[in-house]
Formats: sequence, C-alpha cells, structure tokens
Amino acid sequence: MSSSTAASGISQIADAAPLSLCAREPYVPADRLVAEMVPPPRFDSVRFATYLPDSGRPSQTEAVGVLERFAAGLGGAHPAGGAKRGFLGFGRARAPKTPAGPRGVYLDGGYGVGKTHLLASLWHATPAEPALKAFGTFVELTNLVGALGFQKTVQTLSGHRLLCIDEFELDDPGDTVLVSTLLGKLVDAGVALAATSNTLPGKLGEGRFAAADFLREIQGLSAHFRALRIDGDDYRHRGLPKAPAPHSEEQVTKAAYAAQDASLDDFALLLDHLAHVHPSRYGALTDGLRAVCLTGVRPVRDQSTALRLVVLADRLYDREVPVLASGQPFDRLFSEEMLNGGYRKKYFRAISRLTALARDAEKLVENA
Repeated sequence: MSSSTAASGISQIADAAPLSLCAREPYVPADRLVAEMVPPPRFDSVRFATYLPDSGRPSQTEAVGVLERFAAGLGGAHPAGGAKRGFLGFGRARAPKTPAGPRGVYLDGGYGVGKTHLLASLWHATPAEPALKAFGTFVELTNLVGALGFQKTVQTLSGHRLLCIDEFELDDPGDTVLVSTLLGKLVDAGVALAATSNTLPGKLGEGRFAAADFLREIQGLSAHFRALRIDGDDYRHRGLPKAPAPHSEEQVTKAAYAAQDASLDDFALLLDHLAHVHPSRYGALTDGLRAVCLTGVRPVRDQSTALRLVVLADRLYDREVPVLASGQPFDRLFSEEMLNGGYRKKYFRAISRLTALARDAEKLVENA
C-alpha cells in the first residue's frame, strides 16, 4: 500500500485493493467474437417505442418510420430457405437472387442523436432469431475478419437476415477495400445491411485520404444503402446539468477502494498498456467491472493513442461502466488540431460518451 493510500485512511475502507486494467491481458477466442455480435448491454432493451424524437427535428420521427417498415420487410422465409446454420455457417443452403435496388439503410448524423439506439431497435424488431442477426461496430467487424479469415467470415454472415454495423467510419484504405468486398458478397447472398456513421456514404473519407482508388471504393459502398439524415443535438446532455468537474486524486482513490468491482489506474500508464492490447480485446478488458477510476487524466498528444482511447470509451459506454477521474476534464483530452482534423467526430463522440459516464460516476464519490 502506498504512503498516500495509507494517509487517506483507505486501508479501513476495503479488505482488497481495486482491480487494475493495466494488469489485464485478455484473450478473446474467435467464437466469442461471433457470439458477441449482438447489441451491447446499454442497448439490450431499447426499442423503437423507447426512442424519444426531438419534436423540433422531424428527421428523427421520419427515421423511425422508415426503419420500422424496413424491419417488417425482412420477415417471411429465410433467404437461405430456413436451413439451420452450424457454427461459422457451414452447410448453409444457397440464398436466392438478391432483389434489385439498395439492400440497406444508412443512418447519418452527428454524435448523440440516437443512431445506435435506432440501429439496435432495428436489430430487435427484425423478425428473425438472434443467431440470424448480427450487430457490431466497424472495428469489431474488421476484427472478426482478422480472427476468422475473410472466407469464413463470409460463410458465417451469409446465412444472416440482417447485419448492423455501428460507427461505420473508414480510417484506413485497406479496411475500406476489405469491408467493401465483404458487404458486396453479403448483399449478393441476400443479407440486408444497416449502418450508422457521422457522414453520408458518398462522403466517407473526405479530409482523411485523397487517393483515387480509396474514394472510388467508398462511392461504390454508397450504392448498397438508402441514406437517412438524422438531425439533432446530443441527447446524452440534453436538459442535463453541466458535466461534473474532475475530482481530486484522493477522492478517486478512496472511491475505488470503497466500490465493488472497481478498477484504479494511472491514466498515462493505462494509455501505455492499451498500446499492447489489440482493440478487439478492449471489451474483454472491462469484463466484470462496475466502475473505472482514473488518476492524472491529461491531454493525449498523439493520434494513435487518441484513437485507442476512443475505442476504450466506446466499449465502456456500451457496457454502462461509470468513469471517475482526477486531472483534466474529458473535454480537454484532445488537442484543437485533433478536434479539427479528419477524426474529429470520433473524438467528439468519445468526449460525449466519457462525459456521460463521468456523470454516472458521481454516486461513487457520494458513497465512498
């Protein structure tokens, strides 16, 4: 126990020290990646009926109607003739010819307008058993390809009625070609697609890469989707009090020792640890945690580290894990250059989500 810990009287609060994210090096087998392609815990119970459109934003109400009709249209016979799939989709019957026209919907809008809520609601509303529907982020989809290989991923997902892809933001030309080819094969197999992003399909990648081949590949993807623009303000902070200020290191440490299943880590050390853990494992990194406590939060200086932090923030938000922190407030994590660059919407999303989780963590200090 450190001298600062002893001085705070923390030894009297709990019998065991908090957990540490830095001490975890999770292994995630391929079958877990497949099994976890469902809406995350935060969106497990959402439905179209629980989405609360902003009365001043008619595009939100319109999107609900379009998606409800889209889900209803996915009923009827399974594209593969109702054959039961084995693991990884082997033994699947051949799907019929794909209908003409777009085979998916694309929800475009700013962060915090409820796109993931609507995407998860579509997954829940689609009349098919869970094993015939897949839900994951763009990063999780590319991780699945990395774990299974391209052909096995195609076989695994081709028997599905629907594939939902959240946070469809293409940051790498190689991933662009990979996902474009994958989606093309899935559309040919009769799989319906739905995706969210902060940019219209035909505009993805602008401001990041200018290579002609990259832009041509992006434009080809847009033909698979009907784009729905969703306007609005960030619902995570709509009508809520100002985000809480960071707490002292002593308060954060005391709360970590008092809380059950909480982790306690130095922010800089955690960022270093994330560099040695594949982003596909960040969800497993948080397994069993009810709170994450961080000391010494400070601005992130390089983009690679910042993007890894974005992925961790997404996984914590998905799992509704409160984040209690000392140091700098979360809206100062990223530099002005980052917030004005090609990945700015990822960074703004991370700030929005971490701020919401910081608000959720206030009770940890009250209970300490």
